Amino acid sequence: MNQDTPPSLHIAFIGGGNMARAILGGLRATMPASAFTVIEPVAALREALVRDFGVGVHEAAHAELSRADVVVWAVKPQSFVEAAAPCRPHLDVGAALHLSIMAGIRSEALVREVGSEMIVRAMPNTPALIGQGIAGLVARPAVSAAQRAMVERVLAPTGQLLWLQREEQLDAVTALSGSGPAYVFYVLEALIAGGESCGLSAADAKELALATLAGATALAAQSPETPAVLRERVTSKGGTTHAALTSLEGDGVKAAIVKALRAAQQRARELGDQY
Repeated sequence: MNQDTPPSLHIAFIGGGNMARAILGGLRATMPASAFTVIEPVAALREALVRDFGVGVHEAAHAELSRADVVVWAVKPQSFVEAAAPCRPHLDVGAALHLSIMAGIRSEALVREVGSEMIVRAMPNTPALIGQGIAGLVARPAVSAAQRAMVERVLAPTGQLLWLQREEQLDAVTALSGSGPAYVFYVLEALIAGGESCGLSAADAKELALATLAGATALAAQSPETPAVLRERVTSKGGTTHAALTSLEGDGVKAAIVKALRAAQQRARELGDQY
């Protein structure tokens, strides 16, 4: 047992989809199956949770929820209100910390539906499934330092964590890192297509593109230089990279990416307004 994780800690998941599985799978390495309760209405998902993690899983709200020190809300945003109503009578409102990984549900809505001010919102991304994600987090004032530390332990298996000062910043996090993997996959698709158009096989183009993206981001992460400086070091005037970047600038690619993030941020705000 990891000595940093109290053996008495009980964590309830409302929803047992991919992101909940990513968190649960990491925690099971240091915590017993008895430390978890999952509410999941889909039979196939329940069976997979029992098979893979051995945890207690229930189809609907259950009295086991009263044991929870942390409640992880991992349902689809549009299902939150419907899911919260039957769970609320079983929750220890005075003790349980609520951790939401739902996009668009603001903390005021969580307070209204669960009846507690002890709420942390997190915006993870899909690389959490392999422990290489990053999540932006924000806590309401009622959340103590000890509870923040507890949230960090719960989310540690998913990757890096970044605490924010203001909840509205989560809309920007959603636009950048929450949706960001899709942008990377989009660029990956384009690189592979470009490689094929230049005469490479699909397999070779994919291998080259994947290694290039992984290597370049690793270099950027380890280097004290800015991405702009790293880019300039690869770019010789009149060379091949210069030709490619000149083409990208001519097509307004950088401006289009910034515009895309602003569109995602606006959509995140709109989703929050709906709830």
